[in-house]
Amino acid sequence: MTCREYTEQTEQRILSPLACKAAESQGRDKPQSDCELRTVFQRDRDRIIHSKAFRRLKHKTQVFLAPEGDHYRTRLTHTLEVSQVARTIARALRLNEDLTEAVALGHDLGHTPFGHAGERILNELHLGGFAHYEQSCRVVEFLERDGQGLNLTKEVRNGILCHTKGPQADTLEGQAVRIADKIAYLNHDIDDAIRAGVLSKEDIPKEITDCLGQSLSQRVNTLVQSVVKNSKDTIRMDNATADCFHALRDFMFERVYKNPVAKGEEGKAQALLQRLYEYFIQSRALPEEYGLFIEKDGIDRAVCDYVASMSDVYALHVHEEVFIPKSWSLL
Repeated sequence: MTCREYTEQTEQRILSPLACKAAESQGRDKPQSDCELRTVFQRDRDRIIHSKAFRRLKHKTQVFLAPEGDHYRTRLTHTLEVSQVARTIARALRLNEDLTEAVALGHDLGHTPFGHAGERILNELHLGGFAHYEQSCRVVEFLERDGQGLNLTKEVRNGILCHTKGPQADTLEGQAVRIADKIAYLNHDIDDAIRAGVLSKEDIPKEITDCLGQSLSQRVNTLVQSVVKNSKDTIRMDNATADCFHALRDFMFERVYKNPVAKGEEGKAQALLQRLYEYFIQSRALPEEYGLFIEKDGIDRAVCDYVASMSDVYALHVHEEVFIPKSWSLL
C-alpha cells in the first residue's frame, strides 16, 4: 500500500460522512497518474503554493495602500489567516482539511494590485467585466505555467470560484473557506485599522463586543465556535451571532472601508491602473509569454490579465518605466 492509499483509507475511516474524500474526487480536466505520497487535494495545495501567482500575493494590498510598517496585512498574510481559520473549522467538523487548505490558499490568486480599488477599475475598463474570484479560477485553469494552468481538481476550483459571491460551494470544505474568509478579513482589518489610527477599540459598538468579544482572538473564537456548533449539512452560524457579525461588517464598511483616510490614495491607484491598461491596449507591448493569451482571447483580455497579475510594487515600477521621464547624459 502506498502512502497515498493509506491516507485515502484513513479519510474514509475518520472523516465525517459529509466530508469530501480524496479518493472520491471528481478529478482533473486533464487526467494524471496518481502520486504515491500525496492525495489529489494535497497535490493541489502544493501546486498553488509553488505558483507564481501565490508568490505575488506578498506585495498586493489587503486594505491599506502602501502602509508604513511591517505589521499590516498583505494579500498573502490574509490568505494564510483564512487558511488557519478554515482548517480549524474543517478539523472540528471532521471535514477534509487538505481540500479546505487548497481552496483557502488559492482563493485570492486572481486579486488585483491595490486591493478592491484595482478590482473596481478593471471591472469598469474591461468589456467583459472583472471579478477577482473568477480571475482566481482563470489563473489556476489557464494563466499559470504559460497557459497550461495548474490542472487542479474540480472541487478545489469550485471552492475558489464560490468563495465570496454567488452560489455556495458544492463541498462543505469550500463553504468553510467562504465563511472563514469573512471572519478573517473583518477581524484582521479591525486590527490594522486600530494600528493605523483609523479606529480605536472603543469605537466598536458595545452591542457587538458584548456578543462577539473585545479582542481579535475573542471575536474569532466566538465566530468559529458558532460555526462549528451550528453546521451540519451546510456551514452556518446561529442567527444571533450571524446578526452581530453582519452588524460588525456594516460598521466596518462605514468606518473603515469607505473612510477617506484609509482609502485616500485609491483614486491615484485607479488612475495609475487605467493609464497602464490603456497604454498596453494601444501599444500591445505585453511580455512575450502573453502572445498565447492574445491569440486565444484577444488583446483586451490579455491586458486585463496582465494588469490584474501585477503586484502593487510592480505596477508602480511599470508605470514609472512607461510614463516617468529619465535623466540622461551625453557622457
